[in-house]
Amino acid sequence: MPRVDEARKGYWKKDYDKVAKAHEKKRIEEEPWHDVARGRYIRDIIYGASDGIVTTFAVVAGAAGASLSSAIILILGFANLLADGFSMAAGNYLGIKSEIEYFQKERERESWEIEHIPDAEKEEIRQIFRKKGLAAHLADKLAEIISSDKHVWVDFMMTEELGIILSENLSPWKNALATFFAFLTAGFMPLLFFIFSYIISLANPFILSAITTMLSLFVVGALRTLITGRNWIKSGFEMLIVGGAAATVAYLAGFLLRAMVGYT
Repeated sequence: MPRVDEARKGYWKKDYDKVAKAHEKKRIEEEPWHDVARGRYIRDIIYGASDGIVTTFAVVAGAAGASLSSAIILILGFANLLADGFSMAAGNYLGIKSEIEYFQKERERESWEIEHIPDAEKEEIRQIFRKKGLAAHLADKLAEIISSDKHVWVDFMMTEELGIILSENLSPWKNALATFFAFLTAGFMPLLFFIFSYIISLANPFILSAITTMLSLFVVGALRTLITGRNWIKSGFEMLIVGGAAATVAYLAGFLLRAMVGYT
């Protein structure tokens, strides 16, 4: 288990021995610095799955409320699954790509300023530490230490002055694919029993779809604890309630619209 994950679990369980063990000098020296991108993939997978279930079942519920046939529900469901999944993945790709481009542009600017106006940049370091409450002589000393290495200097200005932190391993394509496949996999669950209804006789595939969706929502909600560290039961029920509310609204909208237009 990565050291940082061990430290998180120790903190959540208030196991101070586990936290201390994760922070032993040897462990810190041996392990590479925290990989932010790995956590981002978990986030993309979980939230892609959450959105896939909720939006697909909302379409299914709306169509069922309007008493549409299973064939139409499948058409609408798969159309939403593919289109919304692609849209979400594309949005994630463009967002992360823009984030990387912004980071690179700002890093180039900071590097240029350090080369051309080093004294002003050193003064910015001093002021950053002074605002943190350090005495002037300590701020001066730290400014000299940080400015002795250009790479460290640029990193410091990016994080402390601009507040920009970006993992070097970040990949827009990987994040987009993680989102897309999580969306497809989870969003497929509400459609599962409508597909089975073409193979075997099912009296009410919508009820079975609702049960499958509720279980899926709970599982995805519980998996959110990989990011949030909250109680998995509470997180699961929270996701279930939110997804259930969206499905209820969609079902009632379909039912009311059917009555309004006089569809039979």
